[in-house]
Amino acid sequence: MNILNRNRSKAIAVNPWVRLVVILFFVAGFCYFILPVIWLFIAATKTSGDLYNTPSFEFANFHLFQNIAATFQYDNGIYARWLLNSVIYSGLGSVLTVLVSALCGHALAVYRFPGRGIILGVVTASFMIPGTALTQPQYLLLVKLGLNRNMLGLLLPALVYPFGVVLCWVAERAAVPYEIIEAARVDGAGEWRIFFQIVLPMMPVGLTTVFLFAFMGSWNNYMLPLMLFNDPKLYPVTVGLAGWNKQSVALPDLGTVTLVGAFVSILPLIIIFVISQRYWKTGLSAGAVKV
Repeated sequence: MNILNRNRSKAIAVNPWVRLVVILFFVAGFCYFILPVIWLFIAATKTSGDLYNTPSFEFANFHLFQNIAATFQYDNGIYARWLLNSVIYSGLGSVLTVLVSALCGHALAVYRFPGRGIILGVVTASFMIPGTALTQPQYLLLVKLGLNRNMLGLLLPALVYPFGVVLCWVAERAAVPYEIIEAARVDGAGEWRIFFQIVLPMMPVGLTTVFLFAFMGSWNNYMLPLMLFNDPKLYPVTVGLAGWNKQSVALPDLGTVTLVGAFVSILPLIIIFVISQRYWKTGLSAGAVKV
């Protein structure tokens, strides 16, 4: 018994150099992702003069709230419209994406039909196609459908999310025992009731993950809305800020407005991630219970 314990302690022990490399790797990753946000926050607190005359990571006179007010007032408050558009495109679009992905994943996980394996293979293989390669075909298709000048043109393509389908398929197979579905059928529950009242509540981690990935992709989407919309009132915040950034070459004061707009635009992402943490923790702890 002592020999087993000794061997186990040796297996658990980690080489100090390996631990140091891991720590350095995470510190480098932390700096890579956090430093730009810190710089953006500091830049958003400066006036136009301080922005170009002070070091990047040095605070000057604190004008964050005045800058935010100026950003929302600029050009008749068009930034608020862009922010609302992004919330609609990303929020509503991501909810619909999760629903469609969960339905497709449920069908692949529960039902047995000819060609099921081929469909799953094709969906998985589609991961290798870059999203930018599909932008032009999507644009031409949406133009033919007459959807190039309204919000549906950006919401409908978001429903096709192969990664979400595969992730929901994996999540359901791992979290929902097939015996529970069979028992529900024996008790007289219909397929829609099984899906909405039994399957979905049992896979919060998978659904939350799909929502976050879909939300992030939609919030940062740039090429497709740039090609679809010629009305600034339909722009998401990414396209609007890119336009301001180009104009800031001739209008230096617009540089501060653009930076403040970029800083404000990341706040919804932070809020979404913070809110979603409890669903991840709930799902992970539920899956850790030994039955």
